[in-house]
This record gives sequence, C-alpha cells and structure tokens, in this order.
Amino acid sequence: MKNYSEDPGRQYHIQVAAGEVGRYVILPGDPKRCKKIAAYLENPVLVADNREFVTYTGTLDGVKVSVTSTGIGGPSASIAMEELYRCGADTFVRIGTCGGIQTEVKSGDIVVATGAVRMEGTSREYAPIEFPAVADLTVANALVSAAQKEGVPVHSGVVQCKDSFYGQHEPEKMPVGYELMNKWEAWKRLGCLASEMESAALFVVAAHLHVRAGSCFLVVANQEREKLGLENPVVRDTDRAVRVAVEAVRTLIRADA
Repeated sequence: MKNYSEDPGRQYHIQVAAGEVGRYVILPGDPKRCKKIAAYLENPVLVADNREFVTYTGTLDGVKVSVTSTGIGGPSASIAMEELYRCGADTFVRIGTCGGIQTEVKSGDIVVATGAVRMEGTSREYAPIEFPAVADLTVANALVSAAQKEGVPVHSGVVQCKDSFYGQHEPEKMPVGYELMNKWEAWKRLGCLASEMESAALFVVAAHLHVRAGSCFLVVANQEREKLGLENPVVRDTDRAVRVAVEAVRTLIRADA
C-alpha cells in the first residue's frame, strides 16, 4: 500500500517508525492519558504526537513497552493497531472507560472483556458478522489476574460495542430508537457486562493480523443502576485501570520470556 506520509519511514497517521515501539503496547483512547500511563514505565520518551495518536516508549522490567492513544471509536483504534503492527508491535492492551449494564457492575469496578458485541461498523470491513470478536485468552487472563492482585473488584465477560455514545444514552430520541432499545434489552438479558466503543474492532483486527489483544475498563457509571434508583456515583479516575493494564503487561513479559 502507498505510504502517504511526508516521511516514508513513518506511518501516515501515528507518525511512528519501525523500531520506535515495543512489541507490547497499551492503548488508551484519550491522548491526555498517555503521559500518565507512560509514567509507570522506566525512561519514557515521547515518540510521536499526531492527530489523536500520541505515542510514548519506555521499558518495563527491561523490556521495551509503548503507549499509544487511539481516540474514540473503532475506526481510529483500528488505524492505530494496523500501523503499530507494521512497526513491530504484536501484543495490545486496551485501557479505557465503560458504562455498566448489569446491576452488579458498579462505578469504580474493573471490567475485562472476553468478547464484544459487534454493534459497530469497523469490524464489518474486516470480517463477516458471523465471525466473533474475542479477546486473546492469555491477555484476558493476565488482566483478570492483575486486577485480583491489585485487590480491585473485577468482572470478566462480554461487552457491547457501539459507534454512537448518544445512541446508547438517549436512544428514545433517535429515529431508530425502537431498534436501539430492543437490542439494549437483548444485551442485558444475555449478560453483557458493559458498553464501550473499541474492543470489537480491536479484537477482529487482531484476529486478521494474528496478534494478541485484550481490554480492561474502569466503570464510570451504570445507567441501569440509575434507572432503578441504586447508588451510582460517577467515577473518573482511571488510575486503577491503568495499574491493572501495566501489571498485566508485566505478567505477559514474564510469561513470554
């Protein structure tokens, strides 16, 4: 494929060159979280800052590890994974936020996705809808173990992915609200833990590239608990999820050695 970058040695969107990232990459959505996550690495260096993609590289237990933001949603997340893969990465840990769906999934808890509902558009340009979006088992297990080690409440299971944030929170206002609300009820009955926007695309792209990917999320709030009048504070501090992701990468490094 033609490289549209002004510097042919760098990837067009993330502006990273081969060798500038480690095989392990932590993927937050928000570019502002990158520096915070990179602080957990030894000697982190800002590699690139272009569009929504900010990349730092440092080491963890002597092994090169990177942090790259992906922005919001599947399209930009898939671009980041594709281009990081071309630079040498093969293990991806998504860290972000989500909204709980099951009432036992409370604000401040951690959710580890084992699979994702493909209610988004990006993954459909990689695989037929019959193909499942599933996390790499080794990465998912490392995330669950890391959360348990950190002593934080953790739930593992299927999450729902969508493209429209407001379609989730205000479905009754949408022209296709009848479909959104019916499907939301289906996800609830099927035991979906939470709703977010990137995992389905990342899991399917990872399958296409034959690389490993997993996801963990901080539960910001739970609209189903809100509807029932249950306690539902808004939690914004992602440090708990960051610690889980970093510890999981550390576990993967040891296992891969």
